[in-house]
Amino acid sequence: MNYQTFQPHPDLEALVKFYWTLEVPFDPNNQKQKIIPDGCIEMTFNLADNIKRYVSDTEYILHPCGMIMGPRTKSYDIEPLGYVDSFSVCFYPHGFANFVNTSLKDLADIEIPIENLFGEIPAKELIQKIIQATDTKQRIEIIERFLLNKLSEQSTVDNIVRTTVDTLLSTKGSTSIRNILKEDLSKRRQLERKFAKQIGISPKQLGKIIRLQSALKMLLNEEGETLTNIAYESEYYDQTHFNKDFKEFIGISPKEFLRNENMTLSSIFYK
Repeated sequence: MNYQTFQPHPDLEALVKFYWTLEVPFDPNNQKQKIIPDGCIEMTFNLADNIKRYVSDTEYILHPCGMIMGPRTKSYDIEPLGYVDSFSVCFYPHGFANFVNTSLKDLADIEIPIENLFGEIPAKELIQKIIQATDTKQRIEIIERFLLNKLSEQSTVDNIVRTTVDTLLSTKGSTSIRNILKEDLSKRRQLERKFAKQIGISPKQLGKIIRLQSALKMLLNEEGETLTNIAYESEYYDQTHFNKDFKEFIGISPKEFLRNENMTLSSIFYK
């Protein structure tokens, strides 16, 4: 597997986390790979063979060539049907809403074709340009022109949403929404509504996902001597609480994760 990340233009770096590419040679013995939620929205282009996304143990859909992947609150399985060559834009949790004028509340845990949000003709033109580009540098130039044009057409995300996301990211998800709002719980319902529209998931869900990401990176990079240390470093109440959240989002325990070959792709993404 060849996974690489690239930084966005300065005019987009507050909204776009990074661009990434993934190449995986065809292997007839390919198995399902579990993808772990990260709370981000992605615009992904499949440039080679189809990829299955399982909706049950046996049922699946095929990923569109160009798609918007909504924020994930649970893990899901994919399986390539051949050679994998993908190019993707990973937006910060608050980032994607700056490029569209529709609510994102129904986008959680699904993927939709790009044309559903940007219109059929502009989407087809964008996908064609991305496919025909000769390299990643050219694809980044194409997508950045598209995003900068869209940015000038849309309103920006509410300050209360941006501030909450920034705080959750800077504290690795360990700060409660109550603390962020400084005990002004009258703002809680307003924040929930704005999050549903502009992020697609609740602030509490996003905080739990960000904290799990932090713990997962420590686990993969062997930064903690024990699982208990990782749990406390990530500000879980105890290891039981850590294990509970880990299993809720990933489906297995931390120990099982480290020796599970279906987690190879997610391990590369997070390491």
